[in-house]
Amino acid sequence: MKRIGVFVCHCGSNIAAVVDVKKVAEEAKSMLGVVYSTDYQYMCSEPGQDVIIKAVKEHNLNRVVVAACSPRLHEPTFRKTLENAGLNPYYVEMANLREHCSWVHPNDKEGATLKSIDLVRKAVAKVNKTVALFPGEIPVEKRCLVIGGGIAGMQTAIDVADMGYEVIILEREATIGGKMAILDKTFPTMDCSACICTPKMVDAAQHPNIKLYTLSELESVGGYVGNFEVTIRKKARYVDMVKCTGCGICEAKCPKKVESEFDYGMGKRPCIYKPFPQAVPNKPMIDPENCRKLKENKCGVCAKVCPTDAVNFEDKDELVTERFGAIVMATGYELYDWKKDFGEYGYGKYPDVIDGLQFERLVNASGPTMGKIKRPSDGEIPQDIVIIKCVGSRSTEKGKTYCSKICCMYTAKHATQILEKNPNANVYIFYMDVRTPGKMYDEFYMRAKEGYGATYLRGQVSKIYQEGKKLIVKAEDTLVGKPVEVKADMVILATAAAAVKDSSEIAQTVGFSYDKDGFFTEAHPKLRPIETNTAGVFLAGTCQGPKDIPETVSQATAAAAKVGALFSKDKMATSPMISYVDEGLCSGCGLCIPVCPYKAIELITIKERVHGGEVERQVANVNAGLCQGCGPCTVACRSGAINLRGFTNQQILAEVDAACQ
Repeated sequence: MKRIGVFVCHCGSNIAAVVDVKKVAEEAKSMLGVVYSTDYQYMCSEPGQDVIIKAVKEHNLNRVVVAACSPRLHEPTFRKTLENAGLNPYYVEMANLREHCSWVHPNDKEGATLKSIDLVRKAVAKVNKTVALFPGEIPVEKRCLVIGGGIAGMQTAIDVADMGYEVIILEREATIGGKMAILDKTFPTMDCSACICTPKMVDAAQHPNIKLYTLSELESVGGYVGNFEVTIRKKARYVDMVKCTGCGICEAKCPKKVESEFDYGMGKRPCIYKPFPQAVPNKPMIDPENCRKLKENKCGVCAKVCPTDAVNFEDKDELVTERFGAIVMATGYELYDWKKDFGEYGYGKYPDVIDGLQFERLVNASGPTMGKIKRPSDGEIPQDIVIIKCVGSRSTEKGKTYCSKICCMYTAKHATQILEKNPNANVYIFYMDVRTPGKMYDEFYMRAKEGYGATYLRGQVSKIYQEGKKLIVKAEDTLVGKPVEVKADMVILATAAAAVKDSSEIAQTVGFSYDKDGFFTEAHPKLRPIETNTAGVFLAGTCQGPKDIPETVSQATAAAAKVGALFSKDKMATSPMISYVDEGLCSGCGLCIPVCPYKAIELITIKERVHGGEVERQVANVNAGLCQGCGPCTVACRSGAINLRGFTNQQILAEVDAACQ
């Protein structure tokens, strides 16, 4: 016999200010199976949990309904409470009065109270059908894959490796380092970026527990938390990494030069090249799209001059499969492509209109101009420079709706760098707002404005056009309400930080969710900001959203801590709230397989005795390690063979019956 207790939470004034919680608790006493009902101000607090434990013992309760907030927030809390009370932790059911009643009906107290009573009635009906559930155990492979070799990936890898676990860094470029290797200085301390990044690159490369897979991409991911099976495509470098000494003769002799991706088109590189002199690994690769030997079977100078015979034009891509217990996503960001949307800025036809990363290469001591700020069009020193903020950010019409967070600070940094190198220059910064949350950030902005003399103009630029050698920048100063025209030598656009172009494909390959902008989605923004909804997959850095370097490094270390916690045990517990198949009902149609976002269902062959003989047929089988209990398979199953523990058909029908009363 079920003996149910109902506990209604005030949630301070979040619920109680709208819902009559005492009336809800009183009405619950008349519901089927309810033997005790009460309310309390904060049910999730220690005294609140003690109320539940005490009532379970005094009234011999064996099922509990907590009417409070979203189960995503506190269901684990109340499961522990039941465990402490000596009950199976899955004997609890939650009715969400906060999000579903008080927050959405703030001006209808009577209606919100009636709806709360209905939700409690549904929860009581469901918990009446609840059975005990028990978590399982799976072994853990104590190896970590970090996808992305920027500052977030390197920091995560080093931290995990320092714990004694083996790590592989998967990087699609020919070197690790990411965007930080491109930068000249970092705000607000104006440290040399390379002086921070390149030692970190060396630490990662020389760590005995870290292996680098550069120029490699993710091909497929199978398995589940603790036992991922990952196939990696190692692209052909056309250079034998063992034979090559990195002497650089081949790079110097290559006759063809193309635009350098590392310099964002501001400089040239040969077709056999290292992205930059401090690259790790410090060995060259051949660009197959531009190499004349690979494209036209001509040239081949690099092979002729190589003293170790390391150039191999017959090199092929290689597929390798490895097993990992955890995956950390650190794929970084890229700049929003402003050229496709901003015709008012010339669609990229003016060479002296550049973005922030192009300026980083111009001002960098190892860049194409050796750190001298020169106009890309004619190499002259620009005297009047305009910086435009929020290009592609905070716009509902074009670009991204979100704030890119870092632009205000790196714009102040660029102004400071320009005025340090040329104190007589004029720097005009057009802005909508100035946002500087962070330690010493506002002081840095004020120094750029008042100490160095950068001119901040509040207003958006409406048009840029060329007139002789000058760029005419037209805008409005909204503080004084007058049009502004600046004759500039160079314009720098602070463009939005966006997710990498193929982020959605990467997320689908690994098997977790992403938002409308392509950034990877955390399991919960406050309580689980490092984890994804796929167990064993964690997030680090700007793949989750725009971040500055300190925040990125902090999150990378947090991701490493999560990996360390996962690897601290030989076996891990799995959630029992997963799908299961009644093989007697399953027709083997396979409709459940494509709807499963976690690739947890497959068809297997079973043998049955039919009319005295043995026959084989296929049925669906759920991988307990992969299944996340999301439930689309139960909807797709036409024969009703798949059920979800914790949300069985009987429980759902009981809720429907209660809702129709």
